[in-house]
Amino acid sequence: MAIFEDEPRKAPAAHVVGQDVSLLSVADLTERIGMLNEEVKRLEDERRKRGATKSAAEALFRR
Repeated sequence: MAIFEDEPRKAPAAHVVGQDVSLLSVADLTERIGMLNEEVKRLEDERRKRGATKSAAEALFRR
């Protein structure tokens, strides 16, 4: 809790890789696992898009 009411409150970070999770509840851990799985999917989708772009560029310059 802030000492003075006008102090801005910092929102807790969603997740920091390597942080201590020993004090998190099972529900919190489950929520974070879901969030991280969604992030992995997003990153994999981006990697696929970049791979497709690279392949298209390579095909174009091989002509």
